[in-house]
Amino acid sequence: MTLQAPLRVLFLCTGNAARSQMAEALLRQLSHERAEVFSAGSAPASGLHPVAKNILETKYHIDTARLRPKPMQEFLGQHFDFVITVCDKAAETCPVFPGDPERIHWSFDDPVLVQDQAAQRRAFEAIANGLGARMRIWMSLPEVRRRIDGS
Repeated sequence: MTLQAPLRVLFLCTGNAARSQMAEALLRQLSHERAEVFSAGSAPASGLHPVAKNILETKYHIDTARLRPKPMQEFLGQHFDFVITVCDKAAETCPVFPGDPERIHWSFDDPVLVQDQAAQRRAFEAIANGLGARMRIWMSLPEVRRRIDGS
């Protein structure tokens, strides 16, 4: 029996400070670190958004130390099984990656644009919940499940 390489997934959004970072962290956790998960942005911010960081740490108990915004150019030329865009702008500007990875688009509004602090936190929480729900469904697909399980 030949072992397959780990599933490689890249999440893309514009700023890579909230949605794609939460997606990266959540998939890493949901896959029990059996998938290689990355995120990047077309115009990366200077740091992880503090509300995203807080939600990942307090609600999901995820260590955010290794999360940082990265330019998508850092990943050009690398092979991925899936490239998942989590904002409409990233979907429009998504570059071509080697091996023609499957592209998926999950549209989430930018929670950073919500002005009221309480409403902004609710928007971040709703996105984290939405990402988790979509990932669980996606991870239940036989091909994805098999790759994550390493069989």
